[in-house]
Amino acid sequence: MLSNSVRLPLLGGRLCLDLVNATPPNTELSWERLIHFLETTKIVSPERGAQLMSLPQFDPPAAEALLLKARHLSSALRKAFAAILRRQKLAGEWIGPVNEILRVTEGHDELVGQDALWRIEFVAREGGLDWLLAAVARSGADIIAEGAHARLRLCANPQCGLLFYDDSRTHRRRWCSMAVCGNRSKVAAFARKHASAGKTP
Repeated sequence: MLSNSVRLPLLGGRLCLDLVNATPPNTELSWERLIHFLETTKIVSPERGAQLMSLPQFDPPAAEALLLKARHLSSALRKAFAAILRRQKLAGEWIGPVNEILRVTEGHDELVGQDALWRIEFVAREGGLDWLLAAVARSGADIIAEGAHARLRLCANPQCGLLFYDDSRTHRRRWCSMAVCGNRSKVAAFARKHASAGKTP
């Protein structure tokens, strides 16, 4: 069971943005947070997540290798997205961790049935754990390839800092979540308006 401090803000609209948002800047991704991310985004089932959660006890080198790659991927994506937002050139060193994960994506999709429902699941050619990050890397590669045309946004709440992909009809979305940051902004604006109205003679 994960503590409340591990709750992840899955508001990015893309896997890569949710991974970057999962860890505040200048904080390292933890094993618990990584596995929770993989479960919450349905990259792994809850059963597989439970198995992975205990991996550091049974196979420390494998767990450490996956966590290190996830940290490098998250950090590289954060830097690349910051550069895209600022309309700056992307450094090749930020692309390396993305390509490293993309290289393990050889495999195929399969339809997998569960309770009379079908879903497409990727079956990796290699049996390592790197494939767990493949969909995230692909998601990041898509945004990086869009470059300045990417509808990548930073929440307008200066205390928030979450990234999101603007799929809104007008492409003018400002908040990571209207229910959270958007609502707070409206409440604050309403309070300021009424406070200033009360001061007028």
